[in-house]
Amino acid sequence: MRKQTITLLILSLAVFTAKGQLTINVTSIPFNTPAGANIHVAGTFNNWNPGDASNILSNNGSGLYQITLMPASGEVKFKFTRGSWATVEGNANGGFLPDRVINYSGQPTTVNLTILSWEDLGGGSGTGTAAPNVLLLDEDFYIPQLDRYRRVWIYLPPDYQTTSKKYPVLYMHDGQNLFDQNTSAFGEWEVDESLNELHAQGDWGCIVVGIDNGEQYRLDEYSPWFNPQYGGGEGDEYVSFIINTLKPFVDANYRTLPGRLTTAIAGSSMGGLISMYALSERQDIFSKAGVFSPAFWFAGNESANHVSNHTKQGPARVYFLAGADEENNGNQSNYVVEDMQAVANAMTTAGFGPTEKSFQVIPDGKHSEWFWAREFPDAYKWLFADFTTGLLDFQQDLRTLQVFPNPSQTWVHFSGPAKEKDLEIQVIGLDGTVHKLTTITAGSSLWSGDLPSGVYLIKARTAGNVWETGRIIRP
Repeated sequence: MRKQTITLLILSLAVFTAKGQLTINVTSIPFNTPAGANIHVAGTFNNWNPGDASNILSNNGSGLYQITLMPASGEVKFKFTRGSWATVEGNANGGFLPDRVINYSGQPTTVNLTILSWEDLGGGSGTGTAAPNVLLLDEDFYIPQLDRYRRVWIYLPPDYQTTSKKYPVLYMHDGQNLFDQNTSAFGEWEVDESLNELHAQGDWGCIVVGIDNGEQYRLDEYSPWFNPQYGGGEGDEYVSFIINTLKPFVDANYRTLPGRLTTAIAGSSMGGLISMYALSERQDIFSKAGVFSPAFWFAGNESANHVSNHTKQGPARVYFLAGADEENNGNQSNYVVEDMQAVANAMTTAGFGPTEKSFQVIPDGKHSEWFWAREFPDAYKWLFADFTTGLLDFQQDLRTLQVFPNPSQTWVHFSGPAKEKDLEIQVIGLDGTVHKLTTITAGSSLWSGDLPSGVYLIKARTAGNVWETGRIIRP
């Protein structure tokens, strides 16, 4: 009996020695990996089953995917998939990638790997013009409010995968025209190229969610008002989809700043109409709107009336843009500019101040993607010029605090009325952390050299209990 026990123990040790532990860490996945996708590993250890539920890598929530296998010692071949061979990993250009091979000794081993691309989604050097940090959020995102499905894109800032930063979010319509020349019938806005360039120049970054238009449903979805000739009337349902379905999904799956001060909406033509409507109707969600060459004519006076009847609920910024050479259907006047002016005037009636709207009429501007693409960077910079943090959604009337130099590596100085007063200072990070809480005497400066790199809200309060706000960029 004792001999039999010893024999079984030896056999067990032999099996354990033949099949040790191989831990695979995936430290980086492609930018365009769909949110919530499972990453499988298939290979010689599971008969090359691409959708094996027992071989899904675990996600620790910080970008590391991991699985521990117990293969036999020797040559181990495998590939990563998203559940099928149609969604297998690819090379850096999105093309075919040969089998991965590990010569496994049988001893506990850990390897760190990177997935370069997915064959079905392509790589950064593919035929499309979208930047590598543009993801396909979902090919068929369900719109329960309209019982339809829609392709949705998402642009993530260049440092999204390498930092823990949170970002403001810009929701945009006509998503097929924003990022990729191949999906646009009239040219693309180059939103990704523009934001990547601004980020390289020191911009904090912004997540952009692009929603494809519904083609035959476009006019219906982009107006809450019905036009007897062209349709419309489904704008409320479309806006509800963004607010109640899409935004909660984005906020749950990406590092966003979800407050109204850091949530914007923008579009052109009919997209401009629905953007202005969304901001005016839901000021609790949006504080910024990009209204490019708006088709306010579609709804007659309804857009202006709607804005004037919705009193200001908090700070806002609306960027109105039109070309002096917009189509006018044979009219002598530029009705796009005239209608846009009527809505801008309605903002004044609703209580918005002159600094809360930018009214731009560009001499050579036309009703065209090339025009909107060219003007997008200026619109973005103006809309987010007051960007601080969505975690601090102030309701009081804030005054701008002038700080310099900015960016700053040493001392921060103040100009304007604040320079002449003792100031209670708060310096707050974008995650809500208070980094400084102090008081400085009139004419003094504030040391910023001990702040980590990043963007900070600075709040200063005088003896009169009036808050002034500004921003410090620490390179």
